[in-house]
Amino acid sequence: MTWRSPLALVRDALQGQRARERELRNLVSNLPYEGLEKAKQPNRFFPSNGIKTTKYSLLLFLPMNLYEQFHRMANLYFVGLAILNFIPVVNAFQPEVALIPICVIMLLTALKDGWEDFRRYQSDRKVNNTPCFIYSRREKQYVERRWKDVRVGDFVRVISNEIVPADLLLLYSSDPNGVCHIETANLDGETNLKQRTAVSGLCTSNLGFEPESFNAVVVCERPNNNLNHFKCFIEKPDKDKVGASIESLLLRGCTVRNTNHAVGFVVYAGHETKSMLNNNGSRYKRSKLERKLNVDVFFCLILLLTMCLIGALGHYIWLESLPGVPPFLVPDSNGHLDDPSLASFYMFFTMIILLQILIPISLYVSIELVKIGQIFFITNDIDLYDEETDSRVQCRALNITEDLGQIEYIFSDKTGTLTENKMVFRRCSIMGTEYPHKENAIRLDDLEELESEEEVIFNHHQQLPRTRWSLEAEGISPADTHRHGTRRKSKMAVIAQSDAAFSSPLETEVIPDQKLLQQISRAESGGGHRDSNRNFDPHLDFFLALAICNTVVVSMANAHRERVCTSPHSSQMNNPLEAFSNLVKKAGAFFQHKSKRNRTLSEDQVIDSAKTAKTENGVDTNGLQTCSLHPLPQSGSPTAEAEDLCYEAESPDEAALVYAARAYGFILLARTPDSVTVRLPSGEELVFEVLDTLKFDSNRKRMSILVRHPVTKDYVLYTKGADYSIMELLGTPYAENFSGTEKNIAADTQHHLDCYAKEGLRTLCITKKVVSERTYQSWLGERKRAQAAMECREELIMETAVQLETNLTLLGATGIEDRLQENVPDTIVALREAGIHVWVLTGDKPETAVNIGYACRLLEEEDLVINMSCKDKLTCTSILDCILEEVRRYREDPRNVGTTQNISLVIDENTLVMAMSPDLQDRFIDLTKHCRSVLCCRVTPLQKSRVVKLVREKLKVMTLAVGDGANDVNMIQAADVGIGISGQEGMQAVMASDFAISRFKHLKKLILVHGHWCYTRLANMIIYFFYKNVAYVNLLFWYQFFCGFTATTMIDYWLLIFFNLFFTSTPPILFGIFDKDVSGEVLQGVPELYRTGQGKGEYNFLTFWISILDAFYQSLVCFFIPYLAYQDSDIDIFTFGTPINTVALFTILLHLAIEIKSWTVVHWIIMLGSVALYFIVTLAYSAVCVTCNPPSNPYWILQNQMADPMFYLICTLSTVVALLPRYTFHVLKNSVAPSPLLQGRQLDQMDPSTKDQWIKEWRGFRGGAPVKRYELSDPPSPTQKTPVDFFPESLTDADFMGDDLSLNVITENRQRVVHT
Repeated sequence: MTWRSPLALVRDALQGQRARERELRNLVSNLPYEGLEKAKQPNRFFPSNGIKTTKYSLLLFLPMNLYEQFHRMANLYFVGLAILNFIPVVNAFQPEVALIPICVIMLLTALKDGWEDFRRYQSDRKVNNTPCFIYSRREKQYVERRWKDVRVGDFVRVISNEIVPADLLLLYSSDPNGVCHIETANLDGETNLKQRTAVSGLCTSNLGFEPESFNAVVVCERPNNNLNHFKCFIEKPDKDKVGASIESLLLRGCTVRNTNHAVGFVVYAGHETKSMLNNNGSRYKRSKLERKLNVDVFFCLILLLTMCLIGALGHYIWLESLPGVPPFLVPDSNGHLDDPSLASFYMFFTMIILLQILIPISLYVSIELVKIGQIFFITNDIDLYDEETDSRVQCRALNITEDLGQIEYIFSDKTGTLTENKMVFRRCSIMGTEYPHKENAIRLDDLEELESEEEVIFNHHQQLPRTRWSLEAEGISPADTHRHGTRRKSKMAVIAQSDAAFSSPLETEVIPDQKLLQQISRAESGGGHRDSNRNFDPHLDFFLALAICNTVVVSMANAHRERVCTSPHSSQMNNPLEAFSNLVKKAGAFFQHKSKRNRTLSEDQVIDSAKTAKTENGVDTNGLQTCSLHPLPQSGSPTAEAEDLCYEAESPDEAALVYAARAYGFILLARTPDSVTVRLPSGEELVFEVLDTLKFDSNRKRMSILVRHPVTKDYVLYTKGADYSIMELLGTPYAENFSGTEKNIAADTQHHLDCYAKEGLRTLCITKKVVSERTYQSWLGERKRAQAAMECREELIMETAVQLETNLTLLGATGIEDRLQENVPDTIVALREAGIHVWVLTGDKPETAVNIGYACRLLEEEDLVINMSCKDKLTCTSILDCILEEVRRYREDPRNVGTTQNISLVIDENTLVMAMSPDLQDRFIDLTKHCRSVLCCRVTPLQKSRVVKLVREKLKVMTLAVGDGANDVNMIQAADVGIGISGQEGMQAVMASDFAISRFKHLKKLILVHGHWCYTRLANMIIYFFYKNVAYVNLLFWYQFFCGFTATTMIDYWLLIFFNLFFTSTPPILFGIFDKDVSGEVLQGVPELYRTGQGKGEYNFLTFWISILDAFYQSLVCFFIPYLAYQDSDIDIFTFGTPINTVALFTILLHLAIEIKSWTVVHWIIMLGSVALYFIVTLAYSAVCVTCNPPSNPYWILQNQMADPMFYLICTLSTVVALLPRYTFHVLKNSVAPSPLLQGRQLDQMDPSTKDQWIKEWRGFRGGAPVKRYELSDPPSPTQKTPVDFFPESLTDADFMGDDLSLNVITENRQRVVHT
């Protein structure tokens, strides 16, 4: 290595910084520079692939850890006092002893930090030494290296089931179509396969990619943490530019699947990769309790300074009152005595040292230990464990568990959060004709009590007399199919299928509608005009659009992905009995059907228990010709059977539509970047050339695919999307240029869409457009320029998509059901009874959202449901003013005293935007304060976060947001507590959350039980800590009045330190971990008990100062009863202090015993153990300490005291008198005005039957007086069976504002539309 001057090193460092900060990077291959020194490497300014997540090094651990710990003001405070104690003129006791408490605390913290950092070091070393293959020009082949050896500009080859070591630009794939399948579960939790396409035009050789021939320049954007976007282009030597996007980027941490090998060019390495930029570590939030704690610490500091000031003034007055110089005032070496003013100044600092524990040094450590214990019990709660997903609750933010007990507002997503996110195809409308799929509805009704992921065997022949269905299920005899509703759990099958998302039988099985099946059959067998009819028949085009207008990846069902680390079954085979049981069942099924089937089961393959239904060609007994939905492949063209296909979809909607098309015989067989293959019901296979895919985005609300028809060679654009985004692209449905048929189709389809929405179905519109050759070529040029642009690429690409998606031809619409999760209504009702306002923020249209709102009991029948929908700000203002005036009148009406309004608000996107404007947001928030439920429709992810921030900042309330998808991340991060649901949309929400659950129903116990426990335990423990320290410090303070305020102590300083460090430290920690004021059963049965923690809660200004005053009283008793008992005696100072110390111990521990609500064996052991430890340590110390603290020594003090009956009398009398007021207060309070929590504890003591009866009666009287209806709230609200009708059938002349305003009041027996 050559020597370089410092100036050259500085110059290189500055150049490297500039290179890394440029918006665009020019990267070239490292191969021509292989073997040269680093200074000649073109990509030397970019970091290597080695990662370092540790914070410390071995040499710098101590100074860096101390530096971090001194960022805590409490540590600085105690270290400063310890250093101050080394100054002779202000020291209170031996300086070395004063260092012990803070050193112990900081040592424990350092050990914890060091252990965590060592684990990070081990993880880094394992990752950095993972092997990979890098191309070497010297050896003319890929050689094995380590991940840490990868550099930007290298060529890396990855093989199947291997993890990608860095961010690679895909240049070559072993797949003939240049496709590489990856699994991004390590990044976002999504297990469905994703396609990545090699950059076109770079690999011209048939033998594969040759890295040495790559002489282009890769121009890419500066690294960022956006996993869904990547801007790049490759500039060839001839200056030709080829654009590349995220579709050609293999991200570090992804796993290559179903691809033999692939070659990529390293664009980002190490800490610049997208996965590392997203790795922010543990989230840190300050809880509301912690913020309140800091305020009270400040009050304690003021109290400490006040007491020290009193001590300084008292010392000055005492010195001034002395007639001469007493012998106990020792002058300095020069024989000089400080004057009283200077001595009192020094005494001020001495008093600070003496009374320093008024600020509880061990409180912060105790809080951390308590939270660790609380998290342990939360994560190990069996009720929060989900057996189907084998997941339990995760606590990702370790310091806000108590915030769960103070929630006042909950903001929830709908899809995947309240619902299963398992999309089931229910109905469709084609060319204005509605097909209800009644047979499929009957099948779904039979699945009401089926657990998700369980397999069910059905007999469909009774519902389908005209269609011949055959069932082939492993382990099912034909006789079994005659038992309607026969069901069998098959956990092993579920595990095997878990690799493919959205593939449960509930989603994949669709029974065709007979009328639609006949229509398709007629279109398919249209005689001589068969080809022409197929291409223009809208029914065929409709299902072709369902089959190809998506991004679904097709793979073989029996080609299960290999796992590198563990078997996919390993998590389910921990129980030997369960493993043996499954083995026996599998063997029994195999032998039972060995003679019936000529098929072989591989060891790692599990056959689905319910196959997709089939029909056969021919004519049935009723004379109706039926088509074969799954015909055999034609001879000579062997193709995979439909049953062997597995669909990997990125969203459940796409999977549902593909499976629906498959049920009608339009089977998606294969998909490549350039083509998509579909088998028709007739058995013919069509290969469509894919010209472009216009992917879905949140602005357009739709996606399109542009293909070349294999028969007509037309350019056809199929589009699907939200109804409101599609209908406007058809032009005005009632425009004069539409024919009568087109008018009817658009109007009828819109009517069907409204009906679907009222039933709670998710709706999509399907369209088609034939594009001319000239239009396509013109559009293609603009599209390529947009894809190669580095500035505003997304905007330009979206503009080209919008340009093509015009003048669409409507084919039809679909209605997909997303079922509610289990126990969602019960959970929402419990949360509302707990005093929590529940908001649902959804992107669905209002009709769908309202129906779901009633189904999940977000909206109740007795509610006054206000539907706000307006088009201008003036109207929105008038609505808000009108409603607020009505609310004010209601409250001022003397007839409504003691009653509450059940108001719920439904608001759409446009109205919400206007209501959240700066001049209206105060009125909007004022209105929502009176609403117990709010339903926001058509909201975007950004609007969700804005709503949460607005409510949190305006109302100063504790908010919680819960969601399951990437579109909920902003909302989750904006709330005080974010909860992610690990559903079917990946793990983005989980990774951004503070807590992760697997089902919405778990929210009930997490908040109402664990949240309540965590808050009450921690709040009571903190109050107790303040009381304990103030009570003990005041003993020293009262003694100053009798020693001239000289900071003398009547207790040995070792016992002073041990008192807080050992004798009284463990009981409050156990109190904060184990105490239960009310059982979990009662807390869930009576949710109103949760209200005790909301708002100010139990830890507030009043309870804090009452505890401080009680501490002052108890310290007075503990000091002056022994003082009066030993008055005028000749005992020494430690003989006087030992009973005081003992009384303080008994009083403080028995005070805690009064506060403990549920005693366990652990409590008894710790309490008795603390007393025993005190006497053992004190007796031992008194026995061995002969000259520890001259001239007064504690030698044999306690032994002598314990031989004196006066000692026991003092301890008993002082303890009783000190605790009598608090005990009396508790007795009177619990007898005269028992709190709800006390009544809950009384319920716990009843037998189960009596307890259930009391809970029912209690809940029957919840809310005080009966709820009085609002005068407009006499109609019944629509339920799931009686859909909401938002618009009246006819409007009168008075409805002149109908176009601008729709304010609907949905009530109990009828519906009225009120215009203001």
